[in-house]
Amino acid sequence: MDATDRKALAALLDRGRMTWAELGELLGLSPPAAAERVHRLEERGVIRGFTAMVDPDAAGYPVLAFVFVTLENQSRRAGFLEAIRGHGAILECHHVAGEDDYLLKVRCPSMKQLDQLLSNDLKTQLGVARTRTTIILGTAKETSKLLIEQI
Repeated sequence: MDATDRKALAALLDRGRMTWAELGELLGLSPPAAAERVHRLEERGVIRGFTAMVDPDAAGYPVLAFVFVTLENQSRRAGFLEAIRGHGAILECHHVAGEDDYLLKVRCPSMKQLDQLLSNDLKTQLGVARTRTTIILGTAKETSKLLIEQI
């Protein structure tokens, strides 16, 4: 990635709905050249897609929890990961070092739904031996914006 690519990424992270003309002006390129830059970044997998930033509370998903998961048996890993990828309440799944196997970021509309996810989905159906759950009381910062260095 060159400096123009990094500048384009930073601009799109800040304002993903800007027009090609606006991006081109910021980069010192024509609108088609700016569009081509972005398309190349998509083709290379640097940009995975575009999405709206939704306020979870306003959308009815106020319960945020981080769940550490330990699998019963590592032979269940593939099935666990496949199910996690398809579960709408699980926003992130990270393979971690330490006493647990995975860390999940979960958003639910209620504590009852979180309980169902933990008790039924994870422990009963997915071969999870143990979970440790931290309920989030408030959030000081939450972003998906990657800090792009503009050298």
